Amino acid sequence: MTAPSLLLLSAGGFCASAGIRLLDPLLPMVARDFGVAVGQMGAVVAAFALPYGLSQVVMGPLGDRLGKLRMVAVALLLYGLAHLAAAWLAGSLGALALLRALGGAFAGAVMPLLLAHLGDTVPYAERQATISRFLTGSVMAFLLTGPLVGVAGEAGGWRLAFALFGTVACLVGALLAWRLGPALWQPAGVAGGGGFRSYLRLLRQPAGRRLLLAAFLDGGLLVGGAFPFIGSFLIEHLGHTAGEAGLVIACFGFGAFAYTRLARRLLARLGESGMLVGGGVLIGLGLAGIAVAPAWWVVAPIQALLGFGFFLLHGTLQARATEALPEARGTSVSAFVMALFLGQSLGSIAFGALIGAVGYRAGFGIGAAAVGLFALWARRG
Repeated sequence: MTAPSLLLLSAGGFCASAGIRLLDPLLPMVARDFGVAVGQMGAVVAAFALPYGLSQVVMGPLGDRLGKLRMVAVALLLYGLAHLAAAWLAGSLGALALLRALGGAFAGAVMPLLLAHLGDTVPYAERQATISRFLTGSVMAFLLTGPLVGVAGEAGGWRLAFALFGTVACLVGALLAWRLGPALWQPAGVAGGGGFRSYLRLLRQPAGRRLLLAAFLDGGLLVGGAFPFIGSFLIEHLGHTAGEAGLVIACFGFGAFAYTRLARRLLARLGESGMLVGGGVLIGLGLAGIAVAPAWWVVAPIQALLGFGFFLLHGTLQARATEALPEARGTSVSAFVMALFLGQSLGSIAFGALIGAVGYRAGFGIGAAAVGLFALWARRG
């Protein structure tokens, strides 16, 4: 794979990951616009994550059969259009949730099929290092989405932020389609290892079941649990603007970027199990720190710690997912992502209800304890 190709794939990963974090600094703004409390916005967060997860049922097998990069190009275009529609047509919270759901369904093709493509084209000995470079796009999404969306939201409202994001996604999808050229339109052969029965083969393997459970807990405790509400904590509890909160949230990306540079050495030193446990421990410590943080300057370095710990854990799980079913990687990676985002959907609703009941600080403390238990379970594996 040439560097420009990896760069373009990484840009697709940027768009998919930015969509996940798009609402983080905008939650209070959108809640005010529609006259609801932030705690009630968990359903809108879940509206993206649940279709993202459920779409994996068809996206993986379709990618194995029709061509992974072809599916990614089309999905990015539709993904961008859904966010443009949300920017201009969402007149109610229900309409916004519906359009976010459509965007989530199309986004479901992007990261899993890009990872599966890397699994098809990069030997396993080099794969985790290559995936770590590919994840630079996702890392930059964590780094830039918060401040850019926060500033755009303050300048022109949350609709402007959605419109800008949708435009970028459409441009990346169009560029990938152009790079594919005539191959975009040529019929694809049917992959013998794909199909819906591949999901059953994965579930029959003890290692496969454990991987999917780990992905579910990863999504429920982190991606959809504590992480999306850190921005709201900064705004509502510590008194910052959306733009300021976005800048603090962006510190997550510094830790994640450090992971992409150190992944090869960490893997040689710690091994995959050590990276999983170490990531869980760092995340638990970080959430505990936020639970007692008195100001933004404490939260900012903790965000970097969370970014490093999250990708230490999550990046290892992703690499394992690319080898779970080598004959049908699109299907196996999609199953992994489906478990992750089903967990995220439940986690966002549960954590929103939790902070409504006990407050932000107690909620983050409970989240830290839960992640600690997750780390102990991962060590046993």
